[in-house]
Amino acid sequence: MRIAGKVALVTGAGQGIGRAIALRLARDGADIAIVDVNNEKMKSVADEIRATGRKATTFKADVTKRDSVYAAVDDAEKELGGFDVMVNNAGIAQVQPLSDVLPDEVEKILKVNVEGVLWGIQAAAKKFKARKQKGKIISASSIAGHDGFAMLGIYSATKFAVRALTQAAAKEFASDGITVNAYCPGIVGTDMWVEIDRRFAEITGAPVGETYEKYVKGIALGRAQTPEDVAAFVSFLAGPDSDYMTGQAPLIDGGLVYR
Repeated sequence: MRIAGKVALVTGAGQGIGRAIALRLARDGADIAIVDVNNEKMKSVADEIRATGRKATTFKADVTKRDSVYAAVDDAEKELGGFDVMVNNAGIAQVQPLSDVLPDEVEKILKVNVEGVLWGIQAAAKKFKARKQKGKIISASSIAGHDGFAMLGIYSATKFAVRALTQAAAKEFASDGITVNAYCPGIVGTDMWVEIDRRFAEITGAPVGETYEKYVKGIALGRAQTPEDVAAFVSFLAGPDSDYMTGQAPLIDGGLVYR
């Protein structure tokens, strides 16, 4: 129970990695504010969290809307009685050759993956300062934030941007006792990778499942990553053992990309 009594907000917590993070933080003692765009999925995760004995609240928010993210943070504080950890997990993927990417596609992924993280950083830092307390901001980057991947060029660019925001925010907020870090997963067995694999099949003609298996075969530890693998590392970032760590975006990918 390393974060017992803390309040953590997780965006994109209705499924996949976000759900796993919310559940792990709850098991480690935190009360959880679940933020997503899908009410039904949020309710299901909230029920799972309450079954562990922790408190949970839900708030429907589109992370591309700055006011919505700020409102989600305010709601977490009001409903759960505090605010200690912000996890900017919400994100989308895009598989497209750079030569074919259209303006509306670029705008969409930038708004979710970059602006969504920026608004989360802003809202959390403002709340920590208003409460005159230390806090932790944790955001989702990717192996594609360390290494640009073919067919995932714009997605990679957004995840590099998360690393830049993480570093800049860490420097700006250090004097307030706020740490800012990111996590960089690899090939995770979630719906997002199902969609990535499907798009690769459409564009390249590869059989469905082939792209996923190709990447998994390159993992040194010999298996695909689970959402729980990611959640365990995020719990470390949310807890006291990472208090002297800020501005970092470590790889947690089983040995696929090395830096």
